Amino acid sequence: MARLVIVSNRVPASAKREQQAGGLAVVLEEALKGEVLWFGWSGKRTHATSAKPTFATRGTTTFATIDLSEEDYQAYYAGFSNRSLWPLFHYRTGLVAYSREDYKGYRSTNQKFAQALVPLLRPGDLLWIHDYHLMPLGRALREQGVDLKMGFFLHIPFPPLSVFDILPPAGELAADLAAYDLAGFQTAEDRDNFVGCARKILPEAQRAPAIASAVALPVGIDGKAFARMAKTSRMNAESRRLKDSLVGRKLIIGADRLDYSKGLPQRFEAYSELLETHAEYREKVSYLQVAPRSREEVSEYRELKRTLDRLTGRINGKYAEFDWVPLRYMTHGLSRRLLAGFFRMAAIGLVTPLRDGMNLVAMEYVAAQDEEDPGVLILSRFAGAAASLDAALIVNPYDPGGIAEALHEGLTMSRQERQERWRSLMHRIDEDSAAAWCRRFLARLTAPPKTLRAAS
Repeated sequence: MARLVIVSNRVPASAKREQQAGGLAVVLEEALKGEVLWFGWSGKRTHATSAKPTFATRGTTTFATIDLSEEDYQAYYAGFSNRSLWPLFHYRTGLVAYSREDYKGYRSTNQKFAQALVPLLRPGDLLWIHDYHLMPLGRALREQGVDLKMGFFLHIPFPPLSVFDILPPAGELAADLAAYDLAGFQTAEDRDNFVGCARKILPEAQRAPAIASAVALPVGIDGKAFARMAKTSRMNAESRRLKDSLVGRKLIIGADRLDYSKGLPQRFEAYSELLETHAEYREKVSYLQVAPRSREEVSEYRELKRTLDRLTGRINGKYAEFDWVPLRYMTHGLSRRLLAGFFRMAAIGLVTPLRDGMNLVAMEYVAAQDEEDPGVLILSRFAGAAASLDAALIVNPYDPGGIAEALHEGLTMSRQERQERWRSLMHRIDEDSAAAWCRRFLARLTAPPKTLRAAS
């Protein structure tokens, strides 16, 4: 059996088994059962980018990591990846900041990844490269003589041509994706957007292979395993503390990285509107938003935190009583296990990104529920998960009033309707599990060329 080589921007710490909600290591668990080499950045910044990796092993998986110089980190990661690609691919064109120097650093760092990886490869290896940080890596490896099967998966949305073409090197990036034997996208819309771009901006020689290799393969979770985790976690000390603090109030929960793509200000406004227009919920509900800080070196993220701090103060100042805090807002992360227990006791899971590749937290909330008395998922129509989780209450995340109405509907929904919706959601989660995603992607990648090129 071929060794699988996984490449991602960050590599999970080899000794750390506890993962944050929705992490890459969680969805790749099925792929880690055979012999695996997982290569990427260590997360460390040093005086020079490493030429040779550092190794660690857990079971049959070997982790190989390199450090980045401060200069490469700023250009490749903080710069082009997160100031150009991230906002553009989430349709936030007004936040795109493009610098030729950052783009040059992005490509050169991908070259350095390729140079460090090539000596580790063996004949017959199967390469699976992940996400927007590493789009040029496949072509960089090809240029260094690597002739192995290579697949790429984009975990964030892919924008339409009218958005993608804003970026000056759009054609080069599309050509990077054309270098892969298989390019996977979260939704049919994302795949079609890439195909539309390929038709318009790629030269004829690259166009047909790029279009034929593009597939929509949505990521999933292991719903049954998460359900077991939620059942046991609800009994731990932290879950009991949360339950006791609610004193019988219904819990609304959100768990998102602190990012402008997640729609958090609109979500806070929606909760405020619920309390304003439905006074019966005052002192009867509590909203917990977990939003761990990220990318604090990027000014937009610092400004977002200030906005949420102001909204939290305004909402609690207006509605709080001496024994009730309407909005509990925390900016440090919780373990996946602890969140599972919190999800299970929540009457509402509030997942309203302005744009998201998939959003596994939505699936985790559903999987955590008690099937006899499940909560209600409120989900953005612009999350990739909405394509399959259509039994959720689907909302427009730009409309706080609409979200407030959905909150009211969810809080008053009958147990029978909640059960029916939950069963439909769980059926889709089990059908499109993380294990199924891994198997489908690798099966497409290893298929004979004619079968692969016919895939759609």
